[in-house]
Amino acid sequence: MRQPAPTAIQSAADQPQAGRRSLLKALGAAPLLPLTGGLSASALLAACATPGAGKPFASARFTGMPAPTLANPAAMASTTVGSALEVTFADGSKQSYKLAYQPFFMTGDMVPDGKGGTILAGGYLDINNQPIIDRSVPGKERQFFSDCPDGSSLLTVAGAKVPGVKGNAVFAVVQFEYTTRDQKQAAMYGQLPSPIAVLTLDQDPSSGKLSLVKYHNVDTSQVNGLWITCGASLSPWNTHLSSEEYEPDASAIASNPQFKAFSKNLYGDESRANPYHYGHLPEVTVNPDGTGSIKKHYCLGRISHELVQVMPDQRTVLMGDDATNGGLFMFIADRAADLSSGTLYVARWEQVSGVGPGAGKLSWVRLGSATSAEIKAMADRYKAVDIMDIRTSDPADASFSKIPFNGKFNWVRVKPGMQKAAAFLETHRYAALAGGSLGFTKMEGTTVNARDKIAYSAMSYVQTSMLNGSGHIKVEGPKAGAVYALNLRGGQRDAGGNAIDSEWVAIDMAPPAALVGVDLKTPDALGNLADQEHIANPDNIKFSEKLRTLFIGEDSGMHVNNFLWAYNVDTKALTRVLSCPAGAESTGLHAVDEINGWTYVMSNFQHAGDWEKGLHDKVKDTLDPLVRANYKDRFGATVGYLTGLPYAAKA
Repeated sequence: MRQPAPTAIQSAADQPQAGRRSLLKALGAAPLLPLTGGLSASALLAACATPGAGKPFASARFTGMPAPTLANPAAMASTTVGSALEVTFADGSKQSYKLAYQPFFMTGDMVPDGKGGTILAGGYLDINNQPIIDRSVPGKERQFFSDCPDGSSLLTVAGAKVPGVKGNAVFAVVQFEYTTRDQKQAAMYGQLPSPIAVLTLDQDPSSGKLSLVKYHNVDTSQVNGLWITCGASLSPWNTHLSSEEYEPDASAIASNPQFKAFSKNLYGDESRANPYHYGHLPEVTVNPDGTGSIKKHYCLGRISHELVQVMPDQRTVLMGDDATNGGLFMFIADRAADLSSGTLYVARWEQVSGVGPGAGKLSWVRLGSATSAEIKAMADRYKAVDIMDIRTSDPADASFSKIPFNGKFNWVRVKPGMQKAAAFLETHRYAALAGGSLGFTKMEGTTVNARDKIAYSAMSYVQTSMLNGSGHIKVEGPKAGAVYALNLRGGQRDAGGNAIDSEWVAIDMAPPAALVGVDLKTPDALGNLADQEHIANPDNIKFSEKLRTLFIGEDSGMHVNNFLWAYNVDTKALTRVLSCPAGAESTGLHAVDEINGWTYVMSNFQHAGDWEKGLHDKVKDTLDPLVRANYKDRFGATVGYLTGLPYAAKA
């Protein structure tokens, strides 16, 4: 691949920028990883004039990199890649590819709009698609832009034709979760409508290199704007499945300053936005001209959507729930490749082990069936008081049921005839009431190993509601989290004895030994609160069928630098692939086995220099000036990809 000469470590000074760290969770600038050469049926990573090109592929493994230290502060303050991928061919020969990071842009840059002009990357827009202006510092007014790019998808579209593309047209959809602060340093989490963009990329047929030629903001006005878009996935039918997490509590919206600010910035009116319009699953379709259209599906439950996984049947959707007292949810669509109607379920956990992060058998409780259109009509019409009676203290009334909710307890009673509205608009409360296990904590990304029929789900933190038994779960930890494996089977029945119409139903969950974080009793010399040689607080996860590899990105408040890991499901080897800038999180992950004969792995980070007291005390003074210099005074974050450079073939 025609890239800059490979180096063991590439800092932001060598290659443009990275992201910055946020208060709650973060969106990572999407690094797309083209590994030189294709993962086609005949060859993997076959580079032009590279030894081994065209040979049948046998296997691949990553060789790792050490965690950066203060002996090299530039590496700690930037995206650092010192890993490689070794490919073994069927004839026994091997080829190694040194990995590096290549950005498309940094948020806050002016990038091509495809019309001969430029546009602000990551810029925020109101309901009329006009720039939202940061006026916090008089005389320095400017359009808000995100430091937290997150979920991303890489794809192609039949018949694509975009001016400026000289090779192959490839598209990336990138969403921006939030911006951490305004220019006056005031916290801005969740106060701005999330932008989402389609990037047109020019793929060089001879090297696989991707170059940005057009940036298009998707018009989200017809879906009432987007609320805190986090992880994302590519559907089997080639659309971008977005997310809206931490859905606003409609029963307490009058006392929610965050939502009022969101409404003010979106509509110019703090009382205009309807909380029931948020917490759903947006879907973006990319058009051949590099534009995009969007719709929201209201029938997949109103939960803290993160990174959902559609199974190979194109109907079954497994959904984590990034919440305290969250649940594991499943949606089965009525028709393949169409999420506009179907049946929603919540899992019930039967604990079989409470040791460490525990293990459990899963059964499923049916919550209801609906179309997106009918739930949207309910969202337009109803308020929380129309659907449920909700109390935050015991009303001493037997008609109310006590349920766990967001780390506390509620007492709830569904209004007569409002079961469907409750199931799809007050999903957390209704699922707990129906007998689901609402005890998980920060269940993040979900992905699938289709060959083995195993799903993986990241539990970023095993804490609070998973320790106290409030939602059927009572395990030990660790706080550093774990990735659970879920076996998928057909022939299952729900709690009511009815057949579940899917061959991809999760029946149990337990973490592989290598995918459990290790808490430290005392911080190490750098300040880490979890062992650096193990994952900590996994967030975005994606599986590559061709590489037989589970990629894991961290969102850790326990590692000084967050990492991207590769876990080979056959050898059980866990390898550190990339280190994010200190204070940043790794997000936006997407593993693409083949586009026009080339392999790409996208892995993002955001909010570099988001210093946490106790964790970053030993490094902050040294690293803060470097991070500020690299990333626009910590306002910028990069969107890019990992590249592969061939080096000495082995016998």
